[in-house]
Amino acid sequence: MASAHLCCTQGSLPWVTAVAARGQAPAVRSSSPHGACAAAARLRPAGAASLLASPSRRQQSVKSRGLRVAAAAEAPDEELDRVGGKQKWTRVMLKVSGEALAGKSGFGIDPEVVQKIAREVAEASIGGVQVAIVVGGGNFFRGAAHEGKGLDRASADYMGMLATVMNAINLQAAVEANGVPTRVMTAFSIQEVAEPYIRRRAIRHLEKGRVVIFGAGTGNPFFTTDTGAALRAAEINAQAVLKATKVDGVYDSDPMTNPNAKLYESLSFETVQRLGLGVMDLTAITLCQENDIPVVVFNLFKEGNIVSALRGNKVGTCVTSHIDGDGNGERFASSSVKRSCDAENYMNNTAAQKGE
Repeated sequence: MASAHLCCTQGSLPWVTAVAARGQAPAVRSSSPHGACAAAARLRPAGAASLLASPSRRQQSVKSRGLRVAAAAEAPDEELDRVGGKQKWTRVMLKVSGEALAGKSGFGIDPEVVQKIAREVAEASIGGVQVAIVVGGGNFFRGAAHEGKGLDRASADYMGMLATVMNAINLQAAVEANGVPTRVMTAFSIQEVAEPYIRRRAIRHLEKGRVVIFGAGTGNPFFTTDTGAALRAAEINAQAVLKATKVDGVYDSDPMTNPNAKLYESLSFETVQRLGLGVMDLTAITLCQENDIPVVVFNLFKEGNIVSALRGNKVGTCVTSHIDGDGNGERFASSSVKRSCDAENYMNNTAAQKGE
């Protein structure tokens, strides 16, 4: 393979020398610093940029890698996905409602809630989990609630989509503040602030260890962000949809009004539809059922719940096609009953069905 030497001179002293080791490029020499450097940038092989990086950038890269290794080393062995060698979820979809981002105020964005979510998402990402997020917009504007108040439903839904983009940009900044690169992708084009959604590009971002936040739902009116989360999960081949809520999971009645409400440990999709349980809207549940994607509903505000759910540990209520027990498609949470809807058992059941 031929090499091309590019020498830029300032007076009589050489100040940049680069070697391009790809193709049959001819040698290029120039007395103009700008011309030679431009040629060097074109001929420099991929990876040469890191060799020419400034000392401060190299130090930052080494420091970042050190933080990732330290975080993995400090995490408990029973909760690690990739480091401990016991693989659980590797790619998940986290659904965060807009109301949750508002915190106690009920409107706008609570910085403490956003920072809590960002810290735990960053921790899971550093541990090796590929995390995609869909955010709602109910903390600013809920389309369905404003229908008939001077707005038609389609226009109101589009306004709600813009609210989700606002939340996505805020969450992106918070996650990146914790050292994890993040991309916002929207269902319609807003190129100045976010990337347009392209399925293969989203998957590539995840494979590179970036957190991907999807804004604007599906890009179509009359569909909820729950449906958007289910749709994007199916498109990127996510292993689970994790819905972060204000309660510990799915109950047989409203726990806010009934102190004796029972928490379901696991449910089947059929049971959710038959009983009309408010896990997600029917379209989202059907999408998850048809694509065999389990749905985990858990408490967003309980410390450590987000990272635990992202790693595939047992939290909240799991809705899936695979239910063990008495065959009635439901199981209540109990300390004496082993849960069957965790990531490892789900993957084993799936492999058994495929004959692997």
